[in-house]
Amino acid sequence: MASRFAPRPAPPYWAVIFTSQRTDADGEGYAAMAELMAALAERQPGYLGAESTRDADGLGITVSYWRSEADIHAWRRHVEHAAARDDGRARWYRHYELRVARVERAYGWDAADGAAPPGGTGWDLA
Repeated sequence: MASRFAPRPAPPYWAVIFTSQRTDADGEGYAAMAELMAALAERQPGYLGAESTRDADGLGITVSYWRSEADIHAWRRHVEHAAARDDGRARWYRHYELRVARVERAYGWDAADGAAPPGGTGWDLA
């Protein structure tokens, strides 16, 4: 099974957090457009990966990761992405929120690795 986790590059990098509430309309059309946009994003300069989930009530969260703010702006201006946003507002979303954040720290852990990550979590702020 392929991982649903995006690769974790060394910080700093950027995260675009897109939280949305779907309508009940045109589920097949939405799925096709989501697949198309994911494939298109993968080909954009500065794209680092994405993680996405949606619950049974239609609330979804997609986090895409980017090398720079300039790369995020270029993706926003992409013609096909702009058309997909218009379709989303017209047909597929009741509401959405978009947040952009700079990732300063990142770490991970996997049960298959066993022990805690070396050096703790990196969140010791005292």
